[in-house]
Amino acid sequence: MREIVLSVGAEFLRYKTLAEQAFAQVADEALSAGEGGSNSIVQLAWHISGNLESRFTDFRTADGEKPWRRRDDEFVPRVVTRAELLERWNQIGRAHV
Repeated sequence: MREIVLSVGAEFLRYKTLAEQAFAQVADEALSAGEGGSNSIVQLAWHISGNLESRFTDFRTADGEKPWRRRDDEFVPRVVTRAELLERWNQIGRAHV
């Protein structure tokens, strides 16, 4: 079981790093801009962060989606600074397990 948890943790960190490298390639003003009706990087980061926080909070005792999650709010267009984006993004590593 420990090997599985370590493997999942390693994959999580790999994908988190890939996303952060993608963030670094985008100008600050483009982070909140969705083109052609698509979701912005900020919206995607809010959604992924919310999903992982919900799924992995108390994952040993509580299954799946948590009642406190507000999924639809994750897709609300918002303009945030790079620091605010990274603050939200880094919440996914702090889920209560």
